[in-house]
Amino acid sequence: MVPVPGTLPAVFMRGGTSKALMLHRRDVPGDLAAWEPVFLSAMDSPDPFGRQLNGMGGGVSSVSKICVVARSERPDADIDYTFVQVVVREGRIDLSGNCGNMLSAVGPFAVDEGLIEAPDGSVRLRIYNTNTRKLIEARFPVSGGRTVYHGDLAIPGVAGTGAPIRLDFIDPGGATTGRLLPTGAVREILDVPGLGPIEASLVDAANACVFVRAADLGLAGTELPAALEAVPGLLDRLGRIRRAASVAMGIAPDLEAAARIVHVPFVGIVAPPQEAGSLSGEPVLADAIDLTARVISNGVPHQALPLTATLCLAVAARIEGSLVHEAARATDAALRVGMPSGILTADAAVTRDGGVWQAQRGSFYRTARPLMRGDVFYDAAPPV
Repeated sequence: MVPVPGTLPAVFMRGGTSKALMLHRRDVPGDLAAWEPVFLSAMDSPDPFGRQLNGMGGGVSSVSKICVVARSERPDADIDYTFVQVVVREGRIDLSGNCGNMLSAVGPFAVDEGLIEAPDGSVRLRIYNTNTRKLIEARFPVSGGRTVYHGDLAIPGVAGTGAPIRLDFIDPGGATTGRLLPTGAVREILDVPGLGPIEASLVDAANACVFVRAADLGLAGTELPAALEAVPGLLDRLGRIRRAASVAMGIAPDLEAAARIVHVPFVGIVAPPQEAGSLSGEPVLADAIDLTARVISNGVPHQALPLTATLCLAVAARIEGSLVHEAARATDAALRVGMPSGILTADAAVTRDGGVWQAQRGSFYRTARPLMRGDVFYDAAPPV
């Protein structure tokens, strides 16, 4: 079947430490099944070379993303946002989770594209993420009916500064599985095929995560992404842990199905606060952080931290008995996480009632910026 060329109006934006195509829901095919061939062509997946040179993707998961945005018809939301992870080396898309970094671009995109009329000043928009069926409040400045992007906030992993965008996840627990602690326990012993038993904390806040100790993997926890990739067999072991956790959390019915769901759960590697290097060359000092963490996202070490995984870390740090709580410095303030690009801060409110843990909210700040507006080209098989 000969592919049919086409175009979609799009804005290319940075949100936090990610980049994505921003699309209007009205412009994409109405049937979700029709999205895949269009989005794969636009981003250039699958690409066995892992570079996506023939599309808008950038060769790693953090820049192989699409956001589909529409004005919401829900009474409790202003905007609907669907996140699409385009798998780089495989011919498929994954809609199993949310992206917190690109979430920071959704509100500004909606204002600039006229989906929402916003008065000047600090604007609060309610965003409904269709992937996780959760509400997030975004606050950011507007002037003259347009988003203000210039400001003084610097975030790790992004050069320069921008206007702060505050994101508040409302009741973030159970975003993927329906339960903050999918197994009901703060710790589990996972029986990992080919690896054996390993202790883990399985937590689902904003996105599902499986947390393991760096020491249990023979790591210090301070390794940069290239060093993690260079450890023989490490990514395979972490992949096995991720798949076992996926089944234990009820995300996938079996290991084979878990291998096809690449976005969640994230794998978090945690260690106590300690001095480490960073990708910028600036040291991360132990007394400036409360936790050391590395995250495996879509099978590779993340250059910073996925924002939803960071929020999950902040929630897990408040849950007594979890491996994150064990590793983190005790604090009532926001959690400062030492990671490959520097220090990331996230806050969380967690309560315990009758032995049941509940995440009330999670918050953090990001910046965003539009990079280009135009039409993205694609070749896709015509609908049957």
